[in-house]
Amino acid sequence: MSNSSSITQFLLLPFTDTRELQLLHFWLFLGIYLAALLGNGLIITTIACDQHLHTPMYFFLLNLSLLDLGSISTTLPKSMANSLWNTRAISFLGCAAQVFMFLFFISAEYSLLTIMSYDRYVAICKPLHYGTLLGSRACVHMAAAAWATGFLNALLHTANTFSLPLCKGNAVDQFFCEIPQILKLSCSHSYLREVGLVVVSACLAFGCFILILFSYVQIFRAVLRIPSEQGQHKAFSTCLPHLAVVSLFVSTCMFTYLKPPAISSPSLDLVVSVLYSVVPPVVNPLIYSIRNQELKDALRKLMAGFLSKALNFPCSAYHS
Repeated sequence: MSNSSSITQFLLLPFTDTRELQLLHFWLFLGIYLAALLGNGLIITTIACDQHLHTPMYFFLLNLSLLDLGSISTTLPKSMANSLWNTRAISFLGCAAQVFMFLFFISAEYSLLTIMSYDRYVAICKPLHYGTLLGSRACVHMAAAAWATGFLNALLHTANTFSLPLCKGNAVDQFFCEIPQILKLSCSHSYLREVGLVVVSACLAFGCFILILFSYVQIFRAVLRIPSEQGQHKAFSTCLPHLAVVSLFVSTCMFTYLKPPAISSPSLDLVVSVLYSVVPPVVNPLIYSIRNQELKDALRKLMAGFLSKALNFPCSAYHS
């Protein structure tokens, strides 16, 4: 294949060539996907329906759940379909769309996690200024900035990557299309443009990481100055879920892209890619629901209301 214009499809890396294991992979990923849909869907519905949760922290959490749903919906359905139909193919445009959408959701999520750390910093370190610094308009602007940053980053990388001539075949060593694997198919030195963009994005990501780190250093210093143990526990309970989500997201991404080439292999890359593309969207709702009593109470109230309507049994009669 002389260049990318002659490529009509790419071949994704299968988890297995055994038919029985392919079906097992389909059912396993289907269960994971449904769990992600259920967990994130419940958080979105609960926050949207409960007036007590219409605060900046839960507004950003709702956006995080939307991004998680988007990122896992970009990768898993196609992988499940390929396993079910025993194929490896993905169209050229489908691959480009997958690269764009996944990078869009991941970039926006990282920006949003940075904003959420700032939200926790203001709430704990500057509580008297919380309403001023994080008003409804400011929250909408910050969330929009996170989504716009993800869109711009994805657009630049995707357009640059798929404008490169590809002459080293069409086999992608990953279960979904991602930029590092596409670049391996390039036969032109112009891929250095994409490397330059990656370096710029890495610098921006490192800047966000420093902001998150600074926020939590200040948060822990402020919490440790709280005299009562109950006050410390309450403060920690609002920021530990976010810290756990950030740690999971950053650690899996760093291991994926910074691991030594000596230990790299298609099978290891496949497993690691599942860690950073599939696990966080499934685990994030669990982390927030376990540690957040307010969210759990709102979820119970929502489920009770839903069950009472399903059974045609008024809530008022139930509580009486």
